[in-house]
Parts: sequence; structure tokens; C-alpha cells
Amino acid sequence: MADSRTILTLDAGGTTFSFHAIRNQQEASAPLVLPSHADDLGACLSTLVDGFNRQKQIVGGPIAAISFAFPGPADYARGIIGDLQNLPAFRGGVAVGPFLEDAFGVPVYINNDGDLFTYGEALFGILPKINELLASSGSPKCFRNLLGLTLGTGFGAGVVTEGHLLRGDNSAAAEIWCLRNKLDRNSYAEEGVSIRAIRQAYAVASGMNYEQAPDPREIAEIAAGTRPGNVGAAKDAYTRMGEVAGDAAANAVTMVDGIVVIGGGLAGASEFFLQSMVEEMNRDLASVTGRGNVPRMELKVFNLEEPTQLQTFLKGQVTTILVPGAHRRHIAYDPMKRIGVAVTRLGTARAVALGAYAYAIAELDRQNVCPAQIIS
Repeated sequence: MADSRTILTLDAGGTTFSFHAIRNQQEASAPLVLPSHADDLGACLSTLVDGFNRQKQIVGGPIAAISFAFPGPADYARGIIGDLQNLPAFRGGVAVGPFLEDAFGVPVYINNDGDLFTYGEALFGILPKINELLASSGSPKCFRNLLGLTLGTGFGAGVVTEGHLLRGDNSAAAEIWCLRNKLDRNSYAEEGVSIRAIRQAYAVASGMNYEQAPDPREIAEIAAGTRPGNVGAAKDAYTRMGEVAGDAAANAVTMVDGIVVIGGGLAGASEFFLQSMVEEMNRDLASVTGRGNVPRMELKVFNLEEPTQLQTFLKGQVTTILVPGAHRRHIAYDPMKRIGVAVTRLGTARAVALGAYAYAIAELDRQNVCPAQIIS
């Protein structure tokens, strides 16, 4: 999707805003980081204008659009941001998109970071990589759907089907965080799949207060045996998170039927939770009539970070079958219904930036098509 048009993007955090310019799928300039002024709406909006203006001046020439991820709740389709926790200046609905359109005279597209992460991985990351591996293995299989999960401060998700980002009628598609927590049925999934969940599980198992618990990176080092601490508690904390994440992912992927890719700050510790996540997704469920267990899903789930499982996934059960009525005509057939879970190949931040870039390009091209040519 190489394209000479320049798209300005933003990585919005509670303390800083990182501004980028992307052209031909590459950074056209160095990132510009400015304080977000989270408690002052006027200063925050001025920072947005200043940051995008400075990037525009650095790259030179016209910009085609502004496209970026911003926290929700929001009406993303209309560019309106709701009441935010980490940016408390946003209250009562702030029309950020229209504000920036007035300031720059170009289309402005805002989405959730989980959505853009998934979109970037679907177009430039894990999905084309897996299809490339399948093709080189002689498999007729090709994946077109992707469920992206971001594990960090929160538990986010996005869905891309056939190259299209699923946004939903209320900008609330793929809000996986509010699914039920398998290990605490009165709680929600994010309480079991987040930085605070890892710290809490380690603290409880180690008999300490939450405030005393190390951060997840340190807990991963304890699990790996490279830092002193409660090894059993560290491993169990990540195993529990994998179980909750797997339960939520199984519910979501049942509707999506596609590859699952993991990003976010906790993705670096995948060796400690990915297998428990996959095992949970493959778990059997019991029949209330005692007729025996049934698989959780119609799909077999593979850990694509584990070499043996990856090879089994790529090989499948390919055979050839004869076309009825055709003289000696055979076609390839793979009856193994399967998906895989993998870790981001792009890195979360780059996937989000590329997703924002690609979304803007796609929307600009769609708007340039005569309405009569658009098939809904």
C-alpha cells in the first residue's frame, strides 16, 4: 500500500503526545513528543494543533489527512471524545475531530488504539506473514480475519474482517474488557488481564500488599529466574492472566473465526501466559445431560510462537479430492479448522501508527469514489 500522500498521526498518552508523519508506510520525520496537559482542555487542544503543525512544517508539502488513536469513550465516527480517565480535561463531549478539521482543512479520523493496532497488523504485520508461511508450505489455507488484543494498563481489542475495520454502531465494537472474568464471575475480564491483575495476583500469592508488588516486567524476570522473588507466584500470576485472556478470546473469536494477535505492554512476557491462554481456548465444555464433553470452539487453536505447534498449524491436513463429474480433475482440500495465537511482529506502537495511516488512505480513496460505485 505504498502511497506518496502524507498522513499525520498521534500516539496519545495521559502525560505525553507523540506526533508522527507517515508517507509510503514509513516515518517521514522523527517523532515529536510534547506534554499532553491532561488537566487543561485549552492547553491540550493547543498542543494538538502545535504538534501537528510542527510535523507538517518538518515534512514539508501538503498533508492529506490526520489520523490517530485516542482513548474512549468516544463517538469515533464523528470525532467526539467523551469523559476520559487519563485525560480529565475531556468532559461532556469534546469535538476534537471537527476542531482539527477546522484548524487544518483536511479530513480527521480518530479510532481506538486497539482497533488501529489490529488494522495495522492485518495489513502489514501478522496476517500477511502467516499467509506467506502457509503459501510457502503448500497450504491452500488463507486467513482474512484478525482479532487483535492489547494487554497493558487495560485489556483492549479490535476486529478486522476481509480488510475492513469493525467499528460498530456506537464506536463500541470489540470492547473485550467488559466480558466476564472467568476466575471472578462478578468481575470483568480486564480485572484479570492487565498490569494491575498481574501485580494483584503476585501480591496475594506472596502475602504482600498490592502497593508492595513489583511491576509486571520485574515479575516476568522473577518467573524467568533472573531476579530474586517468589518464582511460583510470578509464574502463577501470568498463568492466571492467560486463562482469563483465553476465556475472553474464545468468546470473541467464536464470532470472528480468525487469527489472534497480541500486543501491548505485557506482550513481551508472552512466554509466561501464551500457552495457558491457548489451552483455555482449546478447553472442552461439559454437556448438562451427561452426553460427554464438546470442544469449546469448532476451531483448534495453536500457539504460533511454539515451533512444533507452528509447523502443525502450517501443515494442516491437506489432501486432494476429485471433482465430481470432472475427468481426472483434483483440488486441494484441508479439513482442519484452525486458528493461531501470535505476538505482534510490528510492535504495538508501529502497528497503531501504520493502522492509522492505512485507515486514512482507505477512507480518502473511498470518498473519492462516486457513490453509485460503492456497493454497501
